[in-house]
Amino acid sequence: MIKRIIVVLTLIVLVLKSVPAIGAVSASPAEPVIAGAAALVLDAENGQVLYGKSQDRKMYPASTTKIVTALVALEMSSPDDMVEVSRQAAEVAGSRVGLQPGERLPMEHLLYMLMLNSANDAAVAIAEHVGGSVQGFAELMNRRAGQLGARHTNFTNPHGLPDANHYSTARDLAVIGRGAMQNDTFQDIAGTTTIKLGRKEYMSPEVLRRVEKLEQIHGPLQEDFYNHNRLLTQSYNGYKGANGIKTGYTAEAGQCIVASARRDGREMIAVVLNSRGASLWADAAALLDYGFDGFTPVELVTPRQMITDTAVKNGADRATLETAEYFYYNFPLGRSPEVTRQVELPDNIVAPLEAGQKVGELVLESQGRELGRVPLANISPVPRSLTSYPWWPLLGVPVFLLLLYGMIRRRRNRRSRPLYLKQGYRR
Repeated sequence: MIKRIIVVLTLIVLVLKSVPAIGAVSASPAEPVIAGAAALVLDAENGQVLYGKSQDRKMYPASTTKIVTALVALEMSSPDDMVEVSRQAAEVAGSRVGLQPGERLPMEHLLYMLMLNSANDAAVAIAEHVGGSVQGFAELMNRRAGQLGARHTNFTNPHGLPDANHYSTARDLAVIGRGAMQNDTFQDIAGTTTIKLGRKEYMSPEVLRRVEKLEQIHGPLQEDFYNHNRLLTQSYNGYKGANGIKTGYTAEAGQCIVASARRDGREMIAVVLNSRGASLWADAAALLDYGFDGFTPVELVTPRQMITDTAVKNGADRATLETAEYFYYNFPLGRSPEVTRQVELPDNIVAPLEAGQKVGELVLESQGRELGRVPLANISPVPRSLTSYPWWPLLGVPVFLLLLYGMIRRRRNRRSRPLYLKQGYRR
């Protein structure tokens, strides 16, 4: 059980007064007008949602699905793994890069094809290699999405082609994108605009002969790959600071994107689902602008701030608690909300406690709404007090030893008595 409010700290933070740079700003920008059916932008560092439109509505994610495909592949295989393309992978519908049955490629090559050219044939080849089958890989995708915090998502395939049971939400895709971008290799791939990948050097003679015949009919084998994410490329009026992540399109899903950008040490992730044409890029840019320009991050808590002390059951001393992490929150420009802090502790805190042991949380609130929580850690060890030990059993040990010693002494004394005393002899 938790003691809901143990100590209410009297510190009230006037947030905007603590940030001099904000003083010149009179009002926060208006919320963006989004053409897409669903949208969301969040702070990639702390996960705070800054704007949402139908963000929990279940929708087709199209090829934004491939974010999870790439992440699972990176975590459960090696970039150097050689992957053989099956006929099922080569013949999958939708966007393809012309992988051939029996063709072998490094996993890294397939990941670039997947993320830049949105290759469905690469997606199935990856799924079969890592999960044994498309269905087996979908189970891995769902498990990983759940671990990242996706609560309204279900995947049935690695590419995002329409399926009634294949869906996600703007919020879930933002959470998934945030988790994926914490993988450095994924981030490098998602931010690549173009790459050349040699394929023939890995082909068997049989596959190579087949490919050369196809080249005579259809032209050279594709080895140059370009990212479909126009935000990354200045030639398409790209977005300043854009560094990922993935676009998608099907007739059922419409135009979709999970976009990310970094500026001045801050990173935003925006999601747009079921947009149309050029509105996709305008929507994504508007969401990112709103995140960067409409809010200021304010550091509310730093580590090692002493917060309170508390009694410890059976403890030799009270526990002194300090903050264990940083915590910041994005506040709209032009507003000065008050932030209150309160401590929540378990009902029973029992000794011994180690230094650094987590004990309760510091809860930050503004206008009756919880902003977040910071773990509290014990500063110094708290051993058990001497009086807390069960002394009666311990006292019984020396008493027992004394009685035993007395019995042994009496027995020795009887043995050493003269014979006439032992036999009851009388003169």
